[in-house]
Amino acid sequence: MTDPVRVWRRLADASVLLDGFHALKHAVRFGAEVPVAVTDDRRAALALADELAPDVRDALDALLAEVPTATYRSLVPRPHPTAVAALAVRPPRAAHLGRLAHLPRTAPVVVLDNPRNLGNAGAVIRLAAGFGATGVVTTGTLDPWHPTVVRGGAGLHFATAVERLDVDELPPGPVFALDPEGEDIRGLKLPDEALLAFGSERSGLSRALRARADHLVALPMRPQVSSYNLATSVAMTLYHWSATGGAPHPR
Repeated sequence: MTDPVRVWRRLADASVLLDGFHALKHAVRFGAEVPVAVTDDRRAALALADELAPDVRDALDALLAEVPTATYRSLVPRPHPTAVAALAVRPPRAAHLGRLAHLPRTAPVVVLDNPRNLGNAGAVIRLAAGFGATGVVTTGTLDPWHPTVVRGGAGLHFATAVERLDVDELPPGPVFALDPEGEDIRGLKLPDEALLAFGSERSGLSRALRARADHLVALPMRPQVSSYNLATSVAMTLYHWSATGGAPHPR
């Protein structure tokens, strides 16, 4: 029988950390390759699967190896309350780039321009997956596959195309960039082929992204309120897209 701890230590540096039951559940549900998964309580983990994810229960039963609590904690930098963790193979970059570039699209691409907060980036990826967006692209230095981003995204990186690109490498399509000086979004219909671009909460859109934008779009906001949280802005924009013609993929 293969030693899961030895496999973990051999693969950890080159793999995506799935931290927690929900991250593993979503990764498996959306076809991730998961070579090793561990828990310090198989019975509790499978009970969670019975309750929350019966569709992947058998797959998790086959994957999960029980290890002592001390061993589990030595493998995971910040142990999740569900005491489940796994390693997954990152999808090929070429496949993601092809998916992002393909036209026509059935859903927009979300662009995070120079994001700073790892948790916010993860929340955006989770939103994008929920709305069936084609993908999420980040510009700047933040790694969208950082373990904290994957944790914030609950493993839903595997449900959409997530990549980091420079502004001049963005996929084709009209760029609708969120900006307080833009046109009120309530008067617009966002096309499926749009790139929906969001600047950082502190500094807004970069000069390069603003120059690339075809349309500046504003969310409704009460005077003297300075900004929305990044994930809230993305949620409002994707909801507007879905409510005016786009829609999440059917179950």
